[in-house]
Amino acid sequence: MGEGRSRLRQSISSWANSSDQHARDLQASVAGSGCGTIAAAPDREHVVLQGSLRTVTLRPRGGVPALEAELYDGTQVLTLIWLGRRRIAGIAPGREVRVEGRIGVQDNTRVMFNPRYELTS
Repeated sequence: MGEGRSRLRQSISSWANSSDQHARDLQASVAGSGCGTIAAAPDREHVVLQGSLRTVTLRPRGGVPALEAELYDGTQVLTLIWLGRRRIAGIAPGREVRVEGRIGVQDNTRVMFNPRYELTS
């Protein structure tokens, strides 16, 4: 039983270390791009951010299609929402993008509606 727990701990530790490394790599990429970080970005002001898309989901809002994506830059997550869109070519989990827009707060979640975007990788 002890050996099984040890392997589980090693697996969890390995996963946590790779997640930490991914966060550090993203932070370095963002710093090199000249963009700000999500954690430091002010609400209701024009910002330019860069990061990796974690998830992309079609989630209708009030009967209108809405494409939602989670942008992660190693510091925090920002929800991107494109209203009236069912899909956008190139917007997929794992892609790196640069976005421009204003951050708002909806249901205690930081969101950016209809951001301008550029695929960076």
